[in-house]
Amino acid sequence: MPGVNNLIVLVVEDDDFQRLTLVQMLRVLGVQEVLEAGDGQQALALLSSLSPLISVVICDLEMPNMDGMELLRHAGQAQNPASVIISSSKDQALLDSVGVMARAYGINLLGVIKKPATLKNLGSLLDRHVPLKRKDVDALKFTLSEVLQGVSDKQFEPFFQPKLDSKTEKLLGAEVLARWYHPEHGLVYPYAFIPQLEKDDHIVGLTMLLLLEKAAAACRTWRERGLDLTVSVNISLASLNDTSIADQITDVVRLAGLDPRHMILEITETMIMQEVGPALENLARLRMRGFGLSVDDYGTGYSGLQQLMRVPFTELKIDQGFVTDCSTNAASRTVVESSIAMARRLGLKTVAEGVEGQAEWDILKAAGCDMVQGYFIAKPMDNLMFLNFWAANNANGNSHGK
Repeated sequence: MPGVNNLIVLVVEDDDFQRLTLVQMLRVLGVQEVLEAGDGQQALALLSSLSPLISVVICDLEMPNMDGMELLRHAGQAQNPASVIISSSKDQALLDSVGVMARAYGINLLGVIKKPATLKNLGSLLDRHVPLKRKDVDALKFTLSEVLQGVSDKQFEPFFQPKLDSKTEKLLGAEVLARWYHPEHGLVYPYAFIPQLEKDDHIVGLTMLLLLEKAAAACRTWRERGLDLTVSVNISLASLNDTSIADQITDVVRLAGLDPRHMILEITETMIMQEVGPALENLARLRMRGFGLSVDDYGTGYSGLQQLMRVPFTELKIDQGFVTDCSTNAASRTVVESSIAMARRLGLKTVAEGVEGQAEWDILKAAGCDMVQGYFIAKPMDNLMFLNFWAANNANGNSHGK
């Protein structure tokens, strides 16, 4: 397992035999440094003193002094960068609920293991860990003024995550994700700047003036090269309160030389549509001009079915929280398959994000999902790397890279 030998794993388990068994399994998998804690209090002390050195925490739920749920709450509130694997013998419904709770606390949950753990399921979850570098932790300290200065200096660039046809593996397009090329800290990821911009209503400047324009220009160059691709860009639901925003978006995209038919605008379902009239006017106008409209993070929002009924969406994007667990969680699989079936009846294309393994891909393909994206296919990349990905995808008979 490449990369596992570089991990530092903390095993939190009050049963001595089960803790020793997990430690031995980790050694077999190639993990060289393993830490142990008998309860949540010991684990929290280690996380506080060694953060961000600890890569992965394997956590039991029922423990004395501090149980696993309290530990996860404290780790989430402290924005600890370690990934988490939950290990427990409790019933699956409870484990699924705790998994949702962990993600709500901001935990990077790799998955849930029903005891007893096996080498196969433990190894597959460790493979999902993506290291968080020190500079990313430092980026959490950026102030709003520093972020706005970066926007003003045009230090933000679009990165592109490929979207493949689930059946043919053909590259169909990409989703744009913002990256900040900081002059001192290097590449900075969205969680370090998006919350500040959204909180203070500055997200439109980043989306409109930089990402939308640069994404449209990139897609124009792809199509000039003969690549039949689309590009997807997230827009803030709050920005739709301004009835002129549809004109602004259209002008930016057309001035960049891209036909709106080749751009998909993703609207996150988790945000409440407060000004219904202006928002629907903008969305109807954008759809009338040819833009595709995607409901992002479907299944996690406040009024999913109502949104689908009143907005002229062309695409439904299934949230990664359901996709990542669909091969091991019966409830998640049901949500995924039902969402795909419903979208098909509504005439919508479906995209599954967060595909992290072949098992998830196979389920999505069998259910009839149109497109897939996720780290199993490729991480977000700059424009040059994306073109190289397209060349490799095309040359290899549409075989995806992992």
